[in-house]
Amino acid sequence: VQLQASGGGLVQARGSLRLSCAVSERTFNNMAWFRQAPGKERDFVAALRRNGGHTYYEDSVKGRFTISRDNAKNTVILQMNRLKPEDTAVYYCAAGSTVLSNIRSPSGYPHWGQGTQVTVSS
Repeated sequence: VQLQASGGGLVQARGSLRLSCAVSERTFNNMAWFRQAPGKERDFVAALRRNGGHTYYEDSVKGRFTISRDNAKNTVILQMNRLKPEDTAVYYCAAGSTVLSNIRSPSGYPHWGQGTQVTVSS
């Protein structure tokens, strides 16, 4: 299984970026995005469950980020609006089938993309 993330870059504060993650071979119940800033742990950003289409967000990104899925292309999208300098990090997409109680934990995802850098300037 391969996850190919793309769409990162440099943007000014209050700007937008769109991240994509293409998944080969399989369809997973849960798709998620995590991020990791220098010297920090990998933190949950957003997740989407295939069954029911429920979405989950970290509090600081609610109302600014939207996670969605293109089932035909087996791709998950993270639309990021009104970006802030504190959103600067390497963003990773992840895939798995963990239970709902573990959906915000990196341990719930055995498959990871390579990461894409997002830098927001003030």
